[in-house]
Amino acid sequence: MSLADRGSAAGSRPQVHPDPVAARQAMVDEQLAARDIRDPAVLEAMRTVPREAFVPPDLIECAYDDGPLPIGAGQTISQPYVVAFMIAAAAPKAGDRALEIGTGSGYSAAVLASIVKEVYTVERIALLAESAAGRLAGLGHQNAHVRCGDGTLGLPEHAPYDVIIVTAGGPRVPPALLAQLAVGGRLVMPVGGDRFFQRLVRCSRQADGRVVKETMEAVAFVPLIGVEGWSEPGRDQPILRRSSSA
Repeated sequence: MSLADRGSAAGSRPQVHPDPVAARQAMVDEQLAARDIRDPAVLEAMRTVPREAFVPPDLIECAYDDGPLPIGAGQTISQPYVVAFMIAAAAPKAGDRALEIGTGSGYSAAVLASIVKEVYTVERIALLAESAAGRLAGLGHQNAHVRCGDGTLGLPEHAPYDVIIVTAGGPRVPPALLAQLAVGGRLVMPVGGDRFFQRLVRCSRQADGRVVKETMEAVAFVPLIGVEGWSEPGRDQPILRRSSSA
């Protein structure tokens, strides 16, 4: 079953609260804690970050719905449970440096920035990168740094990273991202041979440099476009210009 297919304990549409603080608390209680999200830091961040600030104005009343929402440019803000699940799977800690690939609205970056010391997030679509940067700055997330570019190549100038989260699905884990993962670091990413259906993979770098890979839940994300991901829409084959064992 896909993460996105799991219904809320209170139904497919949670009660709409006039108070956004109450709405966030209900989201945490009904959509996250009720489905075994246990990491206290993740739950607190999800309780604190105003999701309504990251959705289009005409969808604000749907901000805490138990599902993804469109944000323009063919992209989405992920279902709250998926955001929490992926971040919890990466086990972020207060002193960590994190890399996110696929900024989108900036919501996941804001949640991460509420937990870790530093977040670098890469978005290939300039309009989304610009709006996310303004949104994050406006909410006071001075430790979240937005870059526009090919996320499949990461940001080697700020590596290594303790946490890497990829919010788009690729045919395999990009070698460039694995190379930027710190010893003891965790990478979480949707991987699969279908552009719109994947399984979450968690890669952990061991003290001896080996990377241990675990396969987790089935998911459905937009394609990861770039040199070490899928080609631009309209082409059938992924671009895989670098060899990888991952």
